[in-house]
Amino acid sequence: MSTVLVTGGAGFIGSHLADRLLAEGHRVISVDDLTTGRIANLAEARGYGKEFTFFNMDVRAEGLLPLFERHRPEVIFHLAAQSGVRPSLGDPARDASINIMGTINVLECATKVEARKVIYAASGGTIYGEPRRLPAKESTAQASHPMSPYGISKKVVLDYLGFYQRYRGLEYTACALGNVYGPRQDPHGEAGVIAIFAQRMLANEPVTIFGDGNQTRDYVFVDDVVHAFVQSFERGSGKLVNIGTGLEASVNHLFRLLADITGYDKEPDHGPLPPGELRRNALDISSASNAIAWKPWTHLEDGLAETVAFLKGV
Repeated sequence: MSTVLVTGGAGFIGSHLADRLLAEGHRVISVDDLTTGRIANLAEARGYGKEFTFFNMDVRAEGLLPLFERHRPEVIFHLAAQSGVRPSLGDPARDASINIMGTINVLECATKVEARKVIYAASGGTIYGEPRRLPAKESTAQASHPMSPYGISKKVVLDYLGFYQRYRGLEYTACALGNVYGPRQDPHGEAGVIAIFAQRMLANEPVTIFGDGNQTRDYVFVDDVVHAFVQSFERGSGKLVNIGTGLEASVNHLFRLLADITGYDKEPDHGPLPPGELRRNALDISSASNAIAWKPWTHLEDGLAETVAFLKGV
């Protein structure tokens, strides 16, 4: 099989992706600066011995090119990012440095070693801004207005991907991810609401809902997302593809489902809604079946149960 490189490879999604690629016989090079990624996430991948190599490195580093030249990956899965809306509001320059300049560094390295393709983790939760119609279609991305520097940086990269395909011959598929959840998501720091709620409920601690709780997101399970990345290996060239469920789930609904699963009997606290937060979001996934032969299969209740089971074992 081929050599592939995964940036953000020690992260929540990246580590699951590395496991899947290794299981399918690929040689995997994993790059992560461990700002949010964790070595513990790589336990399964490291069991593959010489087929898996990990480098602790920032995607902005000059050392990235020698790494590419040594291993010459055929396909790059670019997941490394500053991935929080709130940190991007506080420090837009750092967000742009990692998400735009870091990505350009990856694309330059990929072109110099004549890699075939980059598969990019775009943000379906932010690039569309506050959508006029739901579920949001990929065709609306060009005219959208993201509400945070994070959303802006993730949207800008789509134009760079188009440039590198047209003028440097580097194929790409951009997977616009909904709100991804599942095992290995860190419930500390800038984490998904599902991991935070579940961990606090399991510890019988207070849970805070920001705003009225009626805000909605499209929650997609990590295994489904990994499958979309793998399906993009030979498909979807030059396309932005939504990866979600097409369904809206409110924060209040999530709270109730998780409370049932964990046996939590407290009422939630409420706090003010942070700036930059969307009111509603869901992704139109109708093009994914044609573009990359993909559709989600995990129901929210099943994914939540698996996430809670993982957190119980941590």
